[in-house]
Amino acid sequence: MLVIDLIFSAVLFIQGIWMEDIKTIDKGLENAEIEWTRLTTIDGEKGILMYGGYSIDDIIAHKASVEEIQYLFLYGELPTQSQLQAFRHDVEAGYKLPDYVIDIIRKLPRESDAVAMQMAAFASMAAAEVSFKWNKETDKVVAANAIGRMSAVTANVYRHIMGLPPANPKPSGSFVESFLRATFGKDLSREEIDAMNSALILYTDHEVPASTTAGLVAVSTLSDMYSGVTAALAALKGPLHGGAAEASIAQFKEIGDEKNVKDWFNKNITTGNKRLMGFGHRVYKTYDPRAKIFKKYAESLVKNSKEAEKLFKVATALEELGIEKYGAKKIFPNTDYFSGIVYLSMGFPLQNNIYTALFALSRITGWAAHFIEYDEEEGRLIRPRAVYVGKGLRDFTPITAR
Repeated sequence: MLVIDLIFSAVLFIQGIWMEDIKTIDKGLENAEIEWTRLTTIDGEKGILMYGGYSIDDIIAHKASVEEIQYLFLYGELPTQSQLQAFRHDVEAGYKLPDYVIDIIRKLPRESDAVAMQMAAFASMAAAEVSFKWNKETDKVVAANAIGRMSAVTANVYRHIMGLPPANPKPSGSFVESFLRATFGKDLSREEIDAMNSALILYTDHEVPASTTAGLVAVSTLSDMYSGVTAALAALKGPLHGGAAEASIAQFKEIGDEKNVKDWFNKNITTGNKRLMGFGHRVYKTYDPRAKIFKKYAESLVKNSKEAEKLFKVATALEELGIEKYGAKKIFPNTDYFSGIVYLSMGFPLQNNIYTALFALSRITGWAAHFIEYDEEEGRLIRPRAVYVGKGLRDFTPITAR
């Protein structure tokens, strides 16, 4: 046994050297491609984000509706008026949640994490998918219906947290207006509606981050659409993926006033080795194009809230120092840096991870589109391997002899 153990250990040692040389283990799957996609592409060096070949700047500049982008992700082309009307009907069919879903949300503690509450709701709907089959004829309709369900779930999660009675969105010809009206129980301004429309577009998809990957792993087993969304939500809930918008705005609140920015920066960032929240991205090596758009909306909407206006001044002063320190290292503001100020200006409070729940409301479109693309075109179980570096073969000793 000693000889076998030594041989096995030697193999592992050699394997370890070889593994280190060729980087067999891709930590964080940072350089791994797991699917072919027509959905999203990013040029991180130039700061370009494209959905189906359309740049995000062009989409926002032409004031596209989020429904047009939802359709683009599911069908591959921008819709005609008649196609958009039919698609809206499929989305609106998901607005009325089953009673049991409302009951589950309402029975959760009001202090619960908003994304976890979305998970509970979607897990309950997954339980009802007893005869689900992936089918090219119906997948896109199921996805559109799930998008509508997410709107209703998110509105009801918010209302439960805020101590308001349940309310489902009602068809209105506008996904954004239906959601906001159900959420707040009132109409918002055109400027706020446009900002939310753009926010939902900006967060629609971003290749295969952790949440999309988690959902893809789930649906690669041929699990149902709602289980895939539940898995994606579980990954999004983690602070290393979701929660960045909350962390950024909490940072601004900690600083308190723009006159405190330099002292705070020197104490916490320059010498304190604290992370500057809302800065840096694994893909972008320049200013995140989505952050530029969010900054414009934040600047125009902060007039609605004295708190948001104060935090925006902090954010812009901090941004200047952050770029001065990290710009040479290609570290710039990401999409979450200003998005929380936009949400706060609209009336969404900084609590219960609500901003990440709004992220999920947008990202469900990207998740569903990736699920469909993968199961219809790749259809292979995602099952990676591990490189064993443990002990060699050992004799098992009965517990009485240990």
